Amino acid sequence: MTDKDGVMKKPGYYSSGEFAGMAHISVRTVRYYDKQNILKPSYVNESGARFYTDQDFVRLQQIMLLKYLGFTLEDIREILIEDMDYHFLGNSLELQRKLIQDKIEQLQLVEKAIADTAEEIRRSENVNWNHMLDLIHLTTMENSLKIQYQNSSNIAARIRLHSQYSSNPQGWFPWLFEQCQIQDGMKILEIGCGNAQFWTENLQRLPQTISVMLSDISEGMIREIRRDDRLDSGRFNFEVADCHELPHESGIFDLVIANHMLFYCENIPAVLSEVGRVLKTGGAFLCSTYGPMHMQEINELVREFDDRIVLSAEHLYERFGRENGRGVLEQYFQEVVWRPYEDSLKIDVPEPLIEYILSCHGNQNRYILDRYTKFRSFVIKKMSCGGMTITKDAGVFFSKKL
Repeated sequence: MTDKDGVMKKPGYYSSGEFAGMAHISVRTVRYYDKQNILKPSYVNESGARFYTDQDFVRLQQIMLLKYLGFTLEDIREILIEDMDYHFLGNSLELQRKLIQDKIEQLQLVEKAIADTAEEIRRSENVNWNHMLDLIHLTTMENSLKIQYQNSSNIAARIRLHSQYSSNPQGWFPWLFEQCQIQDGMKILEIGCGNAQFWTENLQRLPQTISVMLSDISEGMIREIRRDDRLDSGRFNFEVADCHELPHESGIFDLVIANHMLFYCENIPAVLSEVGRVLKTGGAFLCSTYGPMHMQEINELVREFDDRIVLSAEHLYERFGRENGRGVLEQYFQEVVWRPYEDSLKIDVPEPLIEYILSCHGNQNRYILDRYTKFRSFVIKKMSCGGMTITKDAGVFFSKKL
């Protein structure tokens, strides 16, 4: 069988020209997608002619839609890992929705800055260069916001795995709430609050008269939680702040919370000194961390697939973990107590575990994304005899400022 150009082809296959014509794009674009490893032909004959199927056309439609929505080709390559994994696409679309919300706000600010500058020129025939610098800042926000929201998406992926597959029916956030011993009238600071899920999961248990400051270094995180109507303005305030240098007076908080974030800090002693400074005498500091056995089976799984994979650039528990945390805290606080959270994960489907792995801070995407189908089959095989049990080795240190 031949096409209109006389090229031999198999039944059910389209030549590059036919394929491009179906989508109203150029053959050059089709070839570019091939070169970028986003859309490979289903068949290449001996002379090098490329052929595509109806299934390839569905994928091309997905690519064109995602491009229209503002995704880069690099984004699309990661999103279109496997058609069956729609939760990956759903998470990516949610990320893009948040970016579009910010872009709308950003363009409104740009419009105002332009209008203010134009009005000033009409009035005084001078340019306010501060307004022009604001315009430059506003128009270069997008990449940093994207990185921040990707971090938020990764946090959500890790939380989902724990919340859906934990063997402890109480769940991490309800258990953590009990450790905080929150009472009426307390003034609370959470540093590194992330997506604020600790608070949204425990809203029904919160006293009405507390005051909570949610603080994070990520502007994207704070933008996201500001939009959450559940975090009412009567009890919650928000700030973008570096926990190494807290923008608060000394001795004003009854409780400071650091949930799985202290080991990320560049200068842990400086952070602990700041926490001690802003706490009242008798105030409490609650910080969670984990030990060397935490999630060890996942590390073993990916290393078995490819021994070049490292899910984290460093062992964070070595910086601040279950075994050394008490000694670090006792230099700044008293009555330091470790409270373990008894739990494990029982996972019987591959997608949430793979999503968790891809969300980690290491080099895994370099070795998994291009071999996703093979990796998924590898995980399914490992789960074929009753799923996987994952060790958890986490808890909190509770300490006092006396």
